[in-house]
Amino acid sequence: MNFQISDQEIDADTHVIELGGEIDLYTAPEFKERMAEIIDEGKTRVVVDLSQATFIDSTTLGVLVGGVKRLRPAGGSLALVCTDDNITKIFEITGLDRVFPIHDSRDEALAAVGDAEPSA
Repeated sequence: MNFQISDQEIDADTHVIELGGEIDLYTAPEFKERMAEIIDEGKTRVVVDLSQATFIDSTTLGVLVGGVKRLRPAGGSLALVCTDDNITKIFEITGLDRVFPIHDSRDEALAAVGDAEPSA
């Protein structure tokens, strides 16, 4: 499956970015650009849905870490939806499963970022 990106505004603070296919050195810049736009628009609660992703690499991990670094000063949070055991294992091996809460469903992830109240 080829790379796909779509996103959805949930409310004034919350946004979902859905990624599909292979997110790698060639496609991650588009993801990075969209993530930056969403944060620049004032979103503080971001869910990245990887349930349709078939592959991620270190470039993707770098975009996610960069997103968290931009969100945290504003009291923001980022959660992941991941149903692929191979992709989840990448987060476990790198220790990033302790940085990003990883959920089995979009609803769980949205509830998690919704509970993380931004500090005004």
